[in-house]
Amino acid sequence: MIKNTVTSKTIVTIDLGDFFPKAEDCVYMDMATFLFKGLILREADFRQQIKDTDWSTYSNKYVGLFCSADAIVPMWAYMVITAELSGIARMVHFGKRADFPLLFVHENIALLNASAYEGQRVVVKGCGDKETDEQAFIMITRKLAPVARAIMFGEACSSVPVFKRTAS
Repeated sequence: MIKNTVTSKTIVTIDLGDFFPKAEDCVYMDMATFLFKGLILREADFRQQIKDTDWSTYSNKYVGLFCSADAIVPMWAYMVITAELSGIARMVHFGKRADFPLLFVHENIALLNASAYEGQRVVVKGCGDKETDEQAFIMITRKLAPVARAIMFGEACSSVPVFKRTAS
């Protein structure tokens, strides 16, 4: 009798697409809405707008801050908004709106509890429904290498070995 040893090995699959937030969990805040005549940020007006904002609408959301206006927004303004969102939003990032999904993926990978993969054989899916970047694959490898028994790339049925812990 021939025994299939591949099917008897436990392999955990990680799909980096699972690290993307759901669209309904993402909120985008344009700093231009805080600018006087779309040009400058007046501190008194800004502070009043901050005071009048219902921050609970950002509860457990991924918040992307950006500025659509060609204006200089003082750094402290971003800090004030981030402080208001602290403890309310899941995470806050600044950047271009198109970059937010991957910024959120990167942070979700950074927050991953790698101890759940202690001694496991892990396959990181190479393709999925959502396109990730090289940085996400680098980050997941850095996260898993200290704890995983083996890391592979692709699918469980046809994977490329990336890392294997040697017996010490």
